[in-house]
Order: sequence, then structure tokens, then C-alpha cells
Amino acid sequence: MKTICAPGQMIRVSRGIRAKRKSIGFVPTMGYLHEGHLSLVRESKRKTDTTIVSIFVNPAQFGPSEDFKAYPRDLARDLALLRKEGVDLLFFPDAKDMYPPGYRTYVEVTGLQDKLCGRTRPGHFRGVCTVVLKLFEIVGPDFAYFGQKDAQQVLIIKKMVEDLDLGIKVEALPIIREPDGLALSSRNRYLGPEERRAALVLSRSLGEAKQLISRGEKRTDRIIEKIKAMIGREPLARIDYVEIVDGRELDPVQKIREGTLIALAVFIGKTRLIDNVVVGP
Repeated sequence: MKTICAPGQMIRVSRGIRAKRKSIGFVPTMGYLHEGHLSLVRESKRKTDTTIVSIFVNPAQFGPSEDFKAYPRDLARDLALLRKEGVDLLFFPDAKDMYPPGYRTYVEVTGLQDKLCGRTRPGHFRGVCTVVLKLFEIVGPDFAYFGQKDAQQVLIIKKMVEDLDLGIKVEALPIIREPDGLALSSRNRYLGPEERRAALVLSRSLGEAKQLISRGEKRTDRIIEKIKAMIGREPLARIDYVEIVDGRELDPVQKIREGTLIALAVFIGKTRLIDNVVVGP
């Protein structure tokens, strides 16, 4: 596996790959890799000729009081995992190269970025879209792979790709969970033993919602009420949001229908975790 740090060099290498009519699969990450990331790598390896992974903790998507400096980093560990998976190239840029002095250009997907996570993390998706577009332009992939855990992010990136005619196929892969149901996240590292136990309330409340729907419940207000009540019984949990929305525009719906997204964000202690499930009758 070759590591490239300079954007200019990455552009030249990717153009060389495309000149040989080789397809490129791309997995953008912020590092501290887990099985969820590796599932994306494997899908890229399965479908494309060349797999490129990026590791870049993007300062533009963190708010002033968020965990940019504390975000977990372990490059040696990540390199070992990527080599084991047979990744072809790692793009590992520096912030000063991605956002040089005088940088002023940002990308927004209006109408989607201010809902759900965007409502409580203003500017977050502007930072996400900006860095993803830059990475797409530098890496030049045919396919890009993201995890369904970040359902809103996937929807926004797909819309950006469509609106800007980027010609990239964005694929979302299923959430990877621990055996007890906790969705994998790099931020799980922040959780102490009691918080780790408490964090199970996210997946359990979504499981309860799915059971309600399977028994015939379609009214979203009743489902939200049940989810909130279940989370509320966990002393270490504090709800950021619980919403049931359509899977395209992220607007609230009154009744469950095909492709409905149940999404939630919950603080466990100081750690903000997200989870979701797509449901339908």
C-alpha cells in the first residue's frame, strides 16, 4: 500500500490509473478505523480495480465546542488494518494543504443540511460537503462508499453528486453493529464501561420501534413517544433528537410508509451517538 500526502501527487496518480482504464473505488474516512469502515473497503475491493482510502479529520465539520482535538487518532493501527485488507492507496493529506491560507470556498446542499443532525450542529454538513467534494476532485473515483449509520450524510452527498453532475456512484452499506447491537463508531472509544452499557439504549429503542411497526402501529407520534420513554429511563442518556422522516427529503411524516427513516441522536454522558433504521409497512 502506497501512502500519498500531497493533493497534487494524488491527482496525478489517480489520473494515471484512469488512463489505464482502471476503475477507482474510494472510501473517505476520518481514521480510527473499525469494522464498519473495513466493510466499505471490502466492497470497493470486490467491485473496483483500485481501492483508495483517505484519512483526514476534517476541521471544517466540527463546531467550536466539539471534539476536533480529542477525536481519536491512531495512524499506525489504521495503516496495519488497511494493509491487511489489501488497500492500494492511502491519501493522508494535511489540513494546511486541504485548506490553505485564504481558503474561502464552501459547498452547501440547502434544504437537507439543516434538518436532523444539521439542526443541532450548524455548519456541520457544509464542512462535510466541502471536504467530500475536494476529495472527489482529488481522487477522481468511479464509486464512493459510505455507511448507512450516517444516513443524512449519505443523502446529502448523493444530492451533491447529482446536482453537480459529478458522475460518481455513491453507495451506502448497512450499519455494522457489535454483537449486542451497538452501532460501530469511532466515538465509542470515549465511552466508559457504564456508558458503554447505557449506549445500548439507542439500538434497543430502535428495535422496540420496529416491533411496534410489525404489530401494526403506523402513527409516528406514538412510536416517537415510546422511543423517548425508553431512552428517558436510562439515567446516563440525554436525547438530542428523535425523528421519523421520509427517506428522501427528511421531512417529518405522520404515518409509517415504505422507506421511512427513524433517526436519533443521544448523548451518553458527554458523547453524542447517532443511530437509525429504515422501516416500511
